[in-house]
Amino acid sequence: MSRRVLLHVGCPKTGTSYLQDVLFRNQSMLREHDILYPADRFDAHFLAALDLMTLPWGGIETEAVGAWDRLAAQVREWHGTAIISHEIFARATPLQVERALASLGDAEVHLVLSARDLVRQIPAEWQENVKHRSHVTYARFLETIRDPERGSRIGSWFWAVQELPDILERWGSSLPPERVHLVTLPPSGSDRGELWRRFSRTFGLDDLPLDLTAERENPSLGVPETSLLRTINQRVTSIIAPPDYRPLVREVLAHQTLSRGVASARLGLAPDDHAWARELSRSWIAVLAERGYDVVGSLDDLVGPEPGTFTDPDTTAADQLLPPALDAISALLVEAARLRAVEERLHEELREAHEELERARATLGHRARRKVVTTLEDSPAGRGTLDAYRRLKGRHRT
Repeated sequence: MSRRVLLHVGCPKTGTSYLQDVLFRNQSMLREHDILYPADRFDAHFLAALDLMTLPWGGIETEAVGAWDRLAAQVREWHGTAIISHEIFARATPLQVERALASLGDAEVHLVLSARDLVRQIPAEWQENVKHRSHVTYARFLETIRDPERGSRIGSWFWAVQELPDILERWGSSLPPERVHLVTLPPSGSDRGELWRRFSRTFGLDDLPLDLTAERENPSLGVPETSLLRTINQRVTSIIAPPDYRPLVREVLAHQTLSRGVASARLGLAPDDHAWARELSRSWIAVLAERGYDVVGSLDDLVGPEPGTFTDPDTTAADQLLPPALDAISALLVEAARLRAVEERLHEELREAHEELERARATLGHRARRKVVTTLEDSPAGRGTLDAYRRLKGRHRT
């Protein structure tokens, strides 16, 4: 039975990809210090979350059946500290939360929620939607966020995984406040290592010799890059299936190519939306302060930065789209050349395999014929048959 379980339930876009990558790659080291991160594949906890909440996810949910129960069983059997982490756990219903906590047995459960200010979260969430095939305009997205009563799927999802007081109430109402840990993201411009230090302190990873090299991240895009990607989605989402979209568009274009536009304008909020987001954040801060949770960082981090220059991604001019478009074309040409080389290599391997098979067949045929001749030569009747065959064969040749 695990003595303690650290259950990290969100929020999206709060450094979760990096945290999970570090935990996954350092599983052996963690085990040496009695810490279990149970995952046989990088997305194991994502599948467990899909299973717990019975969420449809482009067909992936079929792989998730039973994933939560298997994860919970591993946690129950562990003798030390266990860590569970995925950001979409944040949207679990009260009944799903009850089931999750009950399945962890008698362990001392600590809830962890990482949070970032709404001023940065709102544009980040729209961008994440774009990286998942959406072509909804920024203006329309903001309308659905500010008026979730319309029943929009986008708005309901956003608040399910971003409304901090509600998430903490759903997941933490049965836990003492000192076992509910709110990790705030440092303000823009902070030391890049500060967020990891906050995670490390919360999860008890301080002083462990972990490999912190970033192999999996979810980088942000600039305004023209996001605008270009949304335009691409309008053209291709009806002709490119989800299994092809992820490696080609999300990974090759968005993450590996367009995210390098570091000189581009950053996505933000218009003045009116900015003021509304900060006002709502301050109301949340007041609620969270009263509840007495363990805050790692500062609740003031949730206010968000001061207003800056707003660049509207819905009105990006063609000349601003040209540089990222050329980068995208170049990246796809390079990827096409790589795949062509792979195809040619596979064709060559197939040809060699076919030739090897033919040689094997010829060798086996020769051996079989030799064995028949040897057998016939061992008896008078056989030798007579061979002589008759050879005379007949010679006659046909003449």
